[in-house]
Amino acid sequence: MQIPDALWRVTAPDAAPAERLEGDLAVDVAIVGGGFTGLRAALGLAEAGSTVAVFEAGDVGFGASGRNGGQVNPMLPVAEPDDLHRAVGPKYFERMAETSLRSADDLFDLIRAYQIQCDARQKGWIRVDHCAAARDVSRRNAKLWNSHGADFEFLDREDVQRLTGAQGYATGTLSARGGAVQPMALVRGLDRVARAAGAQVYSFAPVKDMRRRDGRWHLDVAGHAVTAETVIVATNGYSDGLVKGLKGSVLPLYSTQMATDPLEDSEIGPILPQGHTISDTRRLIMYARREPGGQMCFGGIGFNDLRGGVGGFGWIQKDAPETFPSLKGVTWRYKWSGHIALTEDRVPHLHEPAPGLICGLGYNGRGVAMSHVMGRELARRALGTPAEDLPFPVTKIPAYKFRTPQVLGAGLAMAALRLRDQMEWKSDA
Repeated sequence: MQIPDALWRVTAPDAAPAERLEGDLAVDVAIVGGGFTGLRAALGLAEAGSTVAVFEAGDVGFGASGRNGGQVNPMLPVAEPDDLHRAVGPKYFERMAETSLRSADDLFDLIRAYQIQCDARQKGWIRVDHCAAARDVSRRNAKLWNSHGADFEFLDREDVQRLTGAQGYATGTLSARGGAVQPMALVRGLDRVARAAGAQVYSFAPVKDMRRRDGRWHLDVAGHAVTAETVIVATNGYSDGLVKGLKGSVLPLYSTQMATDPLEDSEIGPILPQGHTISDTRRLIMYARREPGGQMCFGGIGFNDLRGGVGGFGWIQKDAPETFPSLKGVTWRYKWSGHIALTEDRVPHLHEPAPGLICGLGYNGRGVAMSHVMGRELARRALGTPAEDLPFPVTKIPAYKFRTPQVLGAGLAMAALRLRDQMEWKSDA
């Protein structure tokens, strides 16, 4: 179970030797999922003195944590403050707004504190507007978020060209707190840090079943018996039937990406010369970054094509040279995809469906920063922090309305959205 054709796996430092579970085990906390969320929770718990074991079905970082775009974007994808207020209510609005806007700073602080080598750079995130209507909405919402401490800056055409080199965008918004990491290097570094703190991390250890009995949780992990007082489920877009209703609470989409081998400066040209990351306001967004080693990465949103593959790569291959003309004719050596998990209200969810069972998921494409926040808070909750003191409300697991037809019809729906995006983008180019 390895990620095929991913640049991150090729350029990351070697992983720590995988540990296999041998025999039965008893711990204070068992964590299902060896990505950002689970490992960050394990670090907090181990440092607090709990015995903790992480169980990953593949190798560490196999899921979203090793496949994402590596952009550290310091805000939730909800459009405006009122959307967040409606989603979480007045009690949690200020907490979640502050937590999300601070999430990038928190992650970069963590990386520095533990000296994790992951090409971390906090040089800013630019979100460019694909049409005039998007510009108006983006600027109105940025002003609203600025009243809550977002510190967004507005960019005109000259700024956009100078800082991004992207064609077809006249305006944008800059968040100086944003940045980028090499995600596989980060998850492998977090694995080492958590182990050094005392956490046990097991690879190729799928959790097949779990039941609560006599005040403890009993897990079947690859045929071995594991008991724990508390279980944290940190599987996000790779959630299955282990917790009833959890898989059906999110809509699975794909992050589709491609990357080049190192390019000459003449091939990259004016693209992102100061190291910013970029995304845009289209319904099916594009996002891109320039790597320290000279590789270019370009991504978008894909879907399950119902034949076992992932659709959407053709779109980003067409968009890349249209957005950055100097990339015309380059070879996209690496292509990969991974699940992202959308919640219906577009905010992360924290659930406690049974005593001693805590689930955190639903990062809606903002998982690099927000998964670390969630992992930290899951650890605090497992250590006894009252639910009312967390930045996320503890809610019942909801069913994502009309999930099945949306999954089955994703290809057609996205084709229609792309057509609208392209018409707007080209008309304002």
